[in-house]
Amino acid sequence: MNYNVLEKYQSRSRYCVCAKNGMVATGSALASSAGLEILQKGGNAVDAAIATAAALTVVEPTANGLGSDAFAIVWMKDKMYGLNASGYTPKHLTADYVKLAGYSKEMPKHGWLPVMVPGAVKGWVRLSEQFGKLSFAEVLAPAIRLAEEGYPISCALSESWQKAVEQYKKIGEGKREFKGFFQTFTKNGESYQFGDIVQLKDHAKSLRLIAETRGEAFYKGEIADQLIKQSLRDGGVFTKEDLANYDVEWVKPIGVNYRGYDVWEIPPNGQGITALMALNILKEFSLEERNPASLHKQIEAMKLAFADGKYYISDVKDMRLDYHRLILPEYGKARAKEITDMAGMPISSVPPKSGTVYLCTADGEGNMVSYIQSNYMGFGSGIVLEGYGVALQNRGADFSLDEDDANYLKPQKRTYHTIIPGFLTKGKEAIGPFGVMGGYMQPQGHVQVISNMIDFHMNPQMALDSPRWQWVSDRKVLVERDFDEAIVRDLLRRGHEVEYSDVVSSFGRGEIIHRTKEGVLIGACESRTDANIACY
Repeated sequence: MNYNVLEKYQSRSRYCVCAKNGMVATGSALASSAGLEILQKGGNAVDAAIATAAALTVVEPTANGLGSDAFAIVWMKDKMYGLNASGYTPKHLTADYVKLAGYSKEMPKHGWLPVMVPGAVKGWVRLSEQFGKLSFAEVLAPAIRLAEEGYPISCALSESWQKAVEQYKKIGEGKREFKGFFQTFTKNGESYQFGDIVQLKDHAKSLRLIAETRGEAFYKGEIADQLIKQSLRDGGVFTKEDLANYDVEWVKPIGVNYRGYDVWEIPPNGQGITALMALNILKEFSLEERNPASLHKQIEAMKLAFADGKYYISDVKDMRLDYHRLILPEYGKARAKEITDMAGMPISSVPPKSGTVYLCTADGEGNMVSYIQSNYMGFGSGIVLEGYGVALQNRGADFSLDEDDANYLKPQKRTYHTIIPGFLTKGKEAIGPFGVMGGYMQPQGHVQVISNMIDFHMNPQMALDSPRWQWVSDRKVLVERDFDEAIVRDLLRRGHEVEYSDVVSSFGRGEIIHRTKEGVLIGACESRTDANIACY
């Protein structure tokens, strides 16, 4: 790839960053600094990833927390590993229970019912055990310090925080189950503003307990006890066994070859395979220029991939087929033949047999991590453990109450998951981690960034800065304000229902780190938010 090209998509005024000894890229300067601190203390890329993830729960609580789920792809000593740290439903949560609670058509988005067993903390513990060099307590120290001493609210964070507080006021102000949220994340019921100093003392307390017990306090100790207490008090169904019996899964990443590069994702229950399905279709076409014909094919391939993804993806044990069939080359060829010059409607098919914060890290020894964790919708369920500051995710909101759906709610089941880390290799060499946050935008962001770099020969920063499109449903496509008007007109002629959108955050936030054959680290970060690269 040509890392020197500068002429395209510089409106956001960022360039690739280079370093030799270590690099951390994420959506927060403070979190990136926490990871860099650990690298400079002798930690490796995994230590830095854990430190950064922990810091992000403090400095970007609008998107993740100690109650998050997580996924990771780790490149360690020339081998690739996959981590699935998503949680499952409590053993007493059933579709009938949810329906009796008054939700007959779909899962609620807030309160205790969409809360799953949180997986991120156990993911940190297992990553540290498997790959870490420094002690777990040492790795969590920067996050504890940030929570205890406080930090100033940045511009983009302030905007997200204000929107979230207004939303939770409508949902839960005055309701007992949401008391912890307003105590923890507001100033006397009002949002924090840009430049305000936020101290999260209860969050620091929980981080310290997690560090001292290597996570046991969260799943078997006093934090778990508080979760059970509030769940029983406010209509949840959690038991001690739900938390105590939880563990992560080590999985083998799945990939497709795209024009000589291998693109890797975590297998289902995550939607990373959706990005792979789209790339598996797109490789049947020649996309040499970023023109209307190329973008039309990208959108159509993405629609086909989503149709299959939403129909098939769920907890592996409940999937209708072996997910490997969805990325077979012959299936990609068959789906590619369905794409015409006009916009089509997404319909699932049958392949042949045979749904946040993202960060990436790299150290000077060639080890790299692609990591993502999320509370899903903003602060998540709105449930915060009183006295501990733990905001719980609402991943269960994606379950279906239709028993014919592959993602039908069942006890101790993992739901369809939107958060996906990506990784790029060529031959036996690692190129590096990449990711784009943003719910169902994530596989679309992965496809666009990969195509920008491989098809359109952009460097990583250009690939992130390039104006994005977002397929929403049927023939509806949103584009950013700086999207080429000529391309929009052509897409309209092809039958796409294209609309400009001013909601920048809906188009995702990404980071990329590449490692050259000479060992140089090249980083790019998201110009649509407060993203930052820390390196040395």
